[in-house]
Amino acid sequence: MSDAELVLVVRRDLALPDGPFRGLRGCDPLWLDALVRDAGEFRPRSAVESDPSSKQMIPYLVLRDGERWFLMKRTRAGADQRLHDRYSVGVGGHLNPGDVDLQGGLRREWREEIDAAFVPEFHFVGLLNDDETEVGAVHLGAVFVADAGGRPVAVRETEKLSGTFAEAGDVHAVRDRLETWSVLAFDALLLQGGFPAAGASSS
Repeated sequence: MSDAELVLVVRRDLALPDGPFRGLRGCDPLWLDALVRDAGEFRPRSAVESDPSSKQMIPYLVLRDGERWFLMKRTRAGADQRLHDRYSVGVGGHLNPGDVDLQGGLRREWREEIDAAFVPEFHFVGLLNDDETEVGAVHLGAVFVADAGGRPVAVRETEKLSGTFAEAGDVHAVRDRLETWSVLAFDALLLQGGFPAAGASSS
């Protein structure tokens, strides 16, 4: 991580006004937009990575193609050995200055991470939280879903990732190797048929 990278954070008590939860929970997207706009502040990433008093906001996209899920697998080329051979169904990253809002950050992540000749329509689903890990304790996901509509999609950084659309059964077969957020998002979206109702929780 670069010491100069600025990421958007929100105070924990403001981001989780009803207290912590684990899983995917629906919320009012207008409330979330206002939270990011009015309570968000950019701080050096190095200063907030171990500070659970704030939450780093992460737009997190689960891409589908009909009933199939875009399933990515990390190679052994990455620096963090803990992530080697781990799977993910989510594309996401920090909000940086210039992104404007969650959708802007998501569009940037799409351009940086995904090789496709289109940008899909992003549908907000809810907030993803997990305070049971050190990483999860300082991040809060804003989960979106999108559909490829049969159009080709690939990952850009092929030395670090592979990616392909997979049936739900194939994703479930590697569930024990999914990253934690992906497990929570996959379970909730599968249970709710893709779009959890506002206020619902997977916990």
